[in-house]
This record gives sequence, structure tokens and C-alpha cells, in this order.
Amino acid sequence: MDNMTKGLITLTDDEGSEIDFYILEQTELGGQTYLLVTDSAEDEEEAEALILREIVTENNEAVYETVEDETELNALSKLFEELLEDVDIKTD
Repeated sequence: MDNMTKGLITLTDDEGSEIDFYILEQTELGGQTYLLVTDSAEDEEEAEALILREIVTENNEAVYETVEDETELNALSKLFEELLEDVDIKTD
């Protein structure tokens, strides 16, 4: 794992498959916690990244969902670009 990642998180998708993601950055905005993650441990120029929103359940367990709202996604992308000076995030 390269020195840009801050840890590894394993998430379970809707079909029950476990997927490892490398945490690039974590931040809070408006009382919500967000993670910028990638599925690649390599420092690739064109690596796929996701922004996840943390939701705490009644049992105090963290559940993560992908941010899909375009306005929220653009605002968070700019914030993560500022936090990670050498990263350019493009939203599609």
C-alpha cells in the first residue's frame, strides 16, 4: 500500500460481496462524515474513486453509502481536492 492511503475498509455490497477500499481522506461537512476511497492501492493517475457518506445506525454501527447527488458530490470533490493537494477529482 502506498503512503497516500490512510487505511483499508471492507464494505459489503447489496449482493453480499465484500470489497476492499483504500481510504485516501476523511472529512466532516455539515455534521456528516465523508470518506474518499479507491479500490486501488497503487498511486494510479486514473484510479477510480468514490465518496462515501457515513451513516450511524441505531446500534452505533457505521454504514456507508455512495454520494450520488451531483451538487453534494461536486462540493465534496472540491473539498477533498483541497485536502489532498496533489489530487485532481473528476466527477462523471
